[in-house]
Amino acid sequence: MSTTITAQMVNALRIATGAGLLDCKKALTEANGNVEEATTILRKKGAASAAKKADRATREGLIESYIHVGGKVGVLLEVNCETDFVARNDDFKTFCRDVCLQIAAASPLYVSRDQVPEADLTKEREIAVAQVQGKPPAAVQKIVEGKLEKYYSTVCLLDQPFVKVQDKTVKDILTEKITKIGENIQIRRFIRYQLGA
Repeated sequence: MSTTITAQMVNALRIATGAGLLDCKKALTEANGNVEEATTILRKKGAASAAKKADRATREGLIESYIHVGGKVGVLLEVNCETDFVARNDDFKTFCRDVCLQIAAASPLYVSRDQVPEADLTKEREIAVAQVQGKPPAAVQKIVEGKLEKYYSTVCLLDQPFVKVQDKTVKDILTEKITKIGENIQIRRFIRYQLGA
């Protein structure tokens, strides 16, 4: 038995996810009217869509800055996109400002995991192994992997929980923006300044 998909259901899903009306209707139809399942379907399609765009060149974008109240923390951020049209888009500019706030608040050291020096990872592994001495080897392996994941979510911007939406990472928000805007977007680099640090 199929559920009737109403315009209100489609519009509510569109507002919640930022996906297009037709995509929302298809997802609701596929999910038989279940909003949570439709949201999951749209997120999977968004991730697939973002992955397809990952190889596109990003030569435009913005350099965004943020100085925290009191002038003790500042951030310079470069975010790239494919066209200057998108770089001037309010949604893109808001995303850049939000990422600056994220960097100011959460103090990441790197944009992504591939930028973490191998020496730092080795050091973190050694510390994790030393903390779990005496446990079975299989348990040690899982605990060390868990501690490395926690380390990544501390030092890598894309792995951090997003300050405005705690149940999503910065990478999740980036993927949503790529899907919504329709272009490849890359957080290229940032510098975080802190007075006296």
